[in-house]
This record gives sequence, C-alpha cells and structure tokens, in this order.
Amino acid sequence: MKKALLSARKIVKQFGSGEPVLNQISTEIYAGDFTIIMGPSGAGKSTLLYALSGMDDITAGSVSYQGREISHLKERQMATLRTKEFGFVFQQTHLVSNLTLFENVAVAGYLNKARSGKEVEKRADALLSQMHVESAKNRLPAQTSGGEAQRAAIARAMINHPGLLFADEPTGALNKHNSEEVLDLFTELNRDGQSILMVTHDLRAAVRGTRILYLEDGMILDELSMPPYIGDAAKEREQKVSEWLASLAW
Repeated sequence: MKKALLSARKIVKQFGSGEPVLNQISTEIYAGDFTIIMGPSGAGKSTLLYALSGMDDITAGSVSYQGREISHLKERQMATLRTKEFGFVFQQTHLVSNLTLFENVAVAGYLNKARSGKEVEKRADALLSQMHVESAKNRLPAQTSGGEAQRAAIARAMINHPGLLFADEPTGALNKHNSEEVLDLFTELNRDGQSILMVTHDLRAAVRGTRILYLEDGMILDELSMPPYIGDAAKEREQKVSEWLASLAW
C-alpha cells in the first residue's frame, strides 16, 4: 500500500467574494509517485500546487505533510519546512543573476545548516554533474542557455534532499530539445525514488507521470494511474493519455 506523503482535506482557496479557485479539494500525494496536475487554463492548477506546498495560504480545509498539519504554521516554521523538506522548480529559473550556477546551488544548501560547507559544495558539484551542466558551473545565468539554467535550477531544488519536489510548468519556457532533457532528468530522479508533483499543460510532459490529476473549475474531476515511464512505450503512453483527456473534453 502506498504511503501518503502529503494530504489535503477539503481545501478551499477564495479571493474576496468571488467563486472559489479551489473548491473542497481532498487528495493525497504518494511517496515515490510522479504526480501530474493537468487541466484547462484557469482551472486552479498552480494555485493548488502553491496551496499544497505552503507557498500560499488556504481559505479553509487542511494540508498535512508526513502526518503533520502544515496549513496553519507560522511563516518562520513554514520557511524552515520548505528549506528542509521541499524543492521547487518554476517556469522561470529565478537564479540569482550575480552568482554562478555553482553558487546558486550551493547557497540553497548553506541555508539548511545541517551539513558543513564542504559537504554542501561536494553535493552541489555532484548535482550539477548529474544535471549535465558541470561545464557551465562557473558561468553566470546570463551566460548560459535556457536549458542549462533550468537544469541548474533543478540541482538547486535537489540540494537539500527534498522529500517532495514541486514543479510548476518547468518546461514552459524551453524549446523541444531542452524540454526533453529536463523531462529526462525528472524521470531519472523519480526512478531513483524522488517524489515529484508537477503542474503542466504539455502532453509530452504529462506522459512522464505515474499519476495524473485532472483539475477543472477548482475541483479534481478524475485521475489516471500509469506505470513508470519507459521511453520505448512513449507513443502508446501518449495515446492513452490523449484518449483519457479527450474523454474529459480537455
């Protein structure tokens, strides 16, 4: 039986007196899964990601991580949790412009304060190598390609061994070649046991998941489970997901 890493119970997110952006959502994110959130524009995909990660407050309901409710933690407690337990990758890399790729990754590791500087730097080097950007590690973000910068951002997200990696449209600003490289890295990380929760509108990204949640009008309408991604079965997998999405009028 799968272990629920993160649990949401009847969460609501509402701005002012308008319709709820998230409407009574209850779900679990399981350890070891590569969970995808899909849905039409305006469905609340990114809002759900931010609510589950504690980056945004919820109006009602609760969110728990490893059995501990986190939806009402004080900001300092939430910041500590995000540093130690969560990793984040966004469409834009948000790398610090005057730091090299290596420094961007290492600084995130220093914030944890659980390891020595040498240990952090050793892991930063190892991650940049794993992400295939070791040759660019001493360059500033502006001196690298979009794909290199995003792979460095993934290394930064992984520096503190996160229990859960959150990704919001991580290939949205990349061309096809760079997108595939980034998706290959996410697939490799998940194959090694990393739990991932990713928002995407891209079918080629969605097929990498082991579970897809379909969100519409702030509610989860359906979900699809699949075995881990294997490149040789990509066409059949894409067809399966396409047919499922068509049945939901995506």
